[in-house]
Amino acid sequence: MQKKIIAILLLILLPLSVSAQVTVESKIDSIEILIGEQAHMTVDVTMKKGQKLEFPEFKPTEMITPSVEVLEQSNADTASLDNDMIKVSKQYTLTSFDEKLYYLPPVKVKVDGKEYTSKNLALKVLDMPVDTLHPNQFFPPKDVQTNPFMWSEWNPVFWLSILMLLLMILAFYLRQRLFDNKPIIAKVRIVKKVLPHQRAMKEIEQIKADKMVTSEDQKAYYTKLTDTLRKYIEERFGFNAMEMTSSEIIMKLQETGDRKMIDELKELFTTADLVKFAKYSTLINENDSNLVNAIEFINTTKQENVPTEERIEPTLTEHDKRSMRSRIFIKCMLVVIFVTCLFILVYVLYQCFQLLG
Repeated sequence: MQKKIIAILLLILLPLSVSAQVTVESKIDSIEILIGEQAHMTVDVTMKKGQKLEFPEFKPTEMITPSVEVLEQSNADTASLDNDMIKVSKQYTLTSFDEKLYYLPPVKVKVDGKEYTSKNLALKVLDMPVDTLHPNQFFPPKDVQTNPFMWSEWNPVFWLSILMLLLMILAFYLRQRLFDNKPIIAKVRIVKKVLPHQRAMKEIEQIKADKMVTSEDQKAYYTKLTDTLRKYIEERFGFNAMEMTSSEIIMKLQETGDRKMIDELKELFTTADLVKFAKYSTLINENDSNLVNAIEFINTTKQENVPTEERIEPTLTEHDKRSMRSRIFIKCMLVVIFVTCLFILVYVLYQCFQLLG
């Protein structure tokens, strides 16, 4: 019997405990507003997580009470609490255009189909105070006013514009200097190189063409022939044969040359010295023999596999080097000035837009 009584009491108290867990609170951010102003009413519902909640829904400009409109309503905002409880909030924006103290009825919500209500609220709508005793002080709306000129606002823009102008003048001057200072074009030239034996054979062919072998002026013939050989020896073997005597040339060649070939060359130089200095007269066949020996010596000692092109590097004077460095410096300065002027121009235009806007 006692157990039945306890069970009946639990059944009676259980709904009461569940009901006690649901609370509805409402509040308004301002109890006084001017005509046309807005007030925000917030409704907070505390309940068990998982319960179904229904807020009252209002259409735009629908009256919550006569002359008080609901302009808009926010979405429900949920926050978690302790003991598996949650708090759901919703905000309503209210306004009115009639001066009066309004009674706002309690907000009714449904939790799991059961209705709960909040406390009632009040909203006082005030009219704008008007001085009816001084009608002459009523003024029409003012026209659009222009902002007063303030030098402190335009000061940075002015000086930056002056700086940009000076930089542009400097850039023009540097540009003229750059044009006046002509560029130094240091080109590497590739020239065709004539080999020593080719040059020597060309001169011998000229001796033949001038018929100097059969000429009576034997001194001119042997001078031309030995000078050709001296130039060839100097270019081919690398020593100053033009400034050496015949015996010195022969001794120098004996260090590397063919003995038989050098003997024949020695005979040629000896004959040439006799003709030039001792007024020795030679026969025509002797002149031919010496010419053949010269050609044979060139053909025997010539170098075939030698590059026929020569790379000539330009040589710059100190003045040319200073001029090149000056041009590089001027070009770098022009780039820096251009970037600086561009940055200043963008900044000045932006500031003018801000001040005039």
